[in-house]
Amino acid sequence: MAPASGPLRPANNLVAGPNRAFVLVSTPRRRRPVHVPSSRHIALVGMMGSGKTTVGHALARRLERRFVDTDAELVSVVGISIPEMFELHGEPWFRAKETEMLSDCLTSEEPLVVSVGGGMVLAEHNRALLRTRADVVWLRASLETLVRRVGSGAGRPILASDPEGTLRRLLDDRRPLYTEVASVVVDVDDRPTRTVAGVVSRALAEYAKRTR
Repeated sequence: MAPASGPLRPANNLVAGPNRAFVLVSTPRRRRPVHVPSSRHIALVGMMGSGKTTVGHALARRLERRFVDTDAELVSVVGISIPEMFELHGEPWFRAKETEMLSDCLTSEEPLVVSVGGGMVLAEHNRALLRTRADVVWLRASLETLVRRVGSGAGRPILASDPEGTLRRLLDDRRPLYTEVASVVVDVDDRPTRTVAGVVSRALAEYAKRTR
């Protein structure tokens, strides 16, 4: 979905940020019924440790949609863990399988909430799919938050030798790619899952009002 062609006017709690994505800068104090148009997929992107899976489950419950975690789905289909995929087949093979899974999700006729693997934005084909087939929410977390959440990096092959240093490098590399695909940006630092899910649903509703 392309952004609206005219200038974007910020809502009370949203401002037009990089790549004209909406960035949430405050949370409304009153809870109001939220309607998110049901015809498009919602894709959650962000670094490992940003909370895509937990927020995705909560958001799907709120919107009464099916939730798909691309990493978990890939493990289910292939039958081995992600570390085993890296060890047995290598990263290029894993990335190709990720792309197949993303394509399957975003071409589904059923509108889904999809947690997108953190590295999927590295491929231009994946970024094009996200831009054209989904409303994309970047769950933006600081390096400090990511380091605290992933700990030693157990179960994450890419972090094996130096979790903090690798996270810093990956965040620097991927930040412009998340910016490129994001329709909405929500900061998750120091926010519980339930709060983030509510913020995301309101931000998507505001975004839809201004771009459709």
